Amino acid sequence: MSKHYSRTYRRPFFALGLALACASVLALAGCATPANNPTQNNDIRNAQNKSQSTAKSYNESELVYAISTHLGVTSESAATAIERLFKERGRPVGYITGQEGSGALIIGARYGQGTLWMKNGGSKKVYWQGPSVGFDGGADVSKVFTLVYGLDNADYIYQRFPGVDGSAYLVAGMAINYQRANGITLAPVRTGVGVRLGANVNYISMTRKRSLIPL
Repeated sequence: MSKHYSRTYRRPFFALGLALACASVLALAGCATPANNPTQNNDIRNAQNKSQSTAKSYNESELVYAISTHLGVTSESAATAIERLFKERGRPVGYITGQEGSGALIIGARYGQGTLWMKNGGSKKVYWQGPSVGFDGGADVSKVFTLVYGLDNADYIYQRFPGVDGSAYLVAGMAINYQRANGITLAPVRTGVGVRLGANVNYISMTRKRSLIPL
């Protein structure tokens, strides 16, 4: 076998050996691609999702200021209510500031209007109305601050929200209850003359326009 023929066959094996050696050095140096480390990739994705979720929802300090300003309560009272709501439901993606009136003589009705504010910057005008049944009578007018959970699209606010049984309670002088439909939860907070837990609001209908029929 000639020397030229021997060198011709040695060159591919030499190149292959050199490539394998380089790959081993890079792997030992931590130069492996992220695809080879699924645990690290999952941690990165989870951190990114959490960051995006946090950016699209309100924190406690933002809501304490908003509630105390809109309802005219102290920051301490607002913080107490928000702490409980965050413990039960987490961070809301939006809230509604508005006012409402209601009246009842065993059977009554509730009407309101306000603005939906989304953390992502969107806003919608909303009206709501619904029947009430309870062992009380009278009328009241009050401001209401409603926390909104699970709302991906602001247009989905326009639907009927039944009340959640056993969810009504008083905290720091404010009445809170939950209303839920299709994965969306509303948590209205009322204070002052609007605190009337004796009236059980069976549901409310969120609409784009005012309606005189509370059904």
